[in-house]
Amino acid sequence: MDIKELLMIFSINFCYITLNTIRFMLTMKGYRVIAPLVSMVEITIYIVGLSLVLNRMDNPVNIFVYALGYAVGISVGIQIENYLALGYIMVTVIIPYNPDIHSKLANQIRDEGYGVTQSIGEGRDGERLVLEILSSRKRERALYQLVKEFEERAFIISYEPKYISGGFWTKSMRKKNQIK
Repeated sequence: MDIKELLMIFSINFCYITLNTIRFMLTMKGYRVIAPLVSMVEITIYIVGLSLVLNRMDNPVNIFVYALGYAVGISVGIQIENYLALGYIMVTVIIPYNPDIHSKLANQIRDEGYGVTQSIGEGRDGERLVLEILSSRKRERALYQLVKEFEERAFIISYEPKYISGGFWTKSMRKKNQIK
C-alpha cells in the first residue's frame, strides 16, 4: 500500500468534488460565466483522479480513499458556499401585533439596510404583524438576531427568491454595485 498514492487519490477527488459542489451552487444561483470555467477545472481533475483509481482497481483501499475524498469534498464545498453566501433571501417574520413595537421593529430593520414590507395578518390567536424582508445571504444571521432582540418568539421563514425586480431595495443595491 503506497501512502503517497492514497493521498494523491484522496486529494484529487477531494478537489474535484469541492469544485463540483461549488459549481453546482454557482449554476443554481445563475453565475453563467464563472460556473462553466469552474467546470473546466473540475472535469480535468475528475479525469485524472478516476484514471488513477481505475488503473489500480486491484486495491480496494484505493476505492475507499476515493470515496472518502468524495464525502469530505462535498462537506467542504458546502462550507465554502455557506462562507461565500451568494445571493439573496426573502424572510417572512410573523409576530404578535403590538402597535408600540411594530413600527420600531420595521424601522430598525430598514435602518440596518434591509428592504421591509409590513402588513397586518390574522392568526389563530388574533392580529399579527407580518414583515417581508429582503436581505443578502451574507447578512442573514444578523437579521435573525435583530428580529429575535425585538421578539424572541418570532415565527421566521426564509427562502431564496429566483427573480428580483423593482422596489426601493433593488434600486439602492443597483446604485451600490455601480459605485464599486
